[in-house]
Amino acid sequence: MQSVKAADLYLKELRAYKPTPLNPSDSDGHVHKFKAPTHPRVPDEGDIAKDLKAYEEQKVEVEGQADEGTESKVEQWFEEDEDFETPPPPH
Repeated sequence: MQSVKAADLYLKELRAYKPTPLNPSDSDGHVHKFKAPTHPRVPDEGDIAKDLKAYEEQKVEVEGQADEGTESKVEQWFEEDEDFETPPPPH
């Protein structure tokens, strides 16, 4: 019997509850206003011809390539194990 009275009291309070109406200004302070991003600025095109000419005149550098007039030194990076150079004689 006690649970029925509690359920009736709960339903009575639930029916009496009237939520406050929402206003468009209720979100002020909680949500940022939308602001479109700014357009990117166009880079300066005044020195493009000069920069392109300087780029084309650069000397190409390749790793491991010798300079003009000097001989390239080949580095031995593979080291062979002396034990495996010659196979053992058959028995």
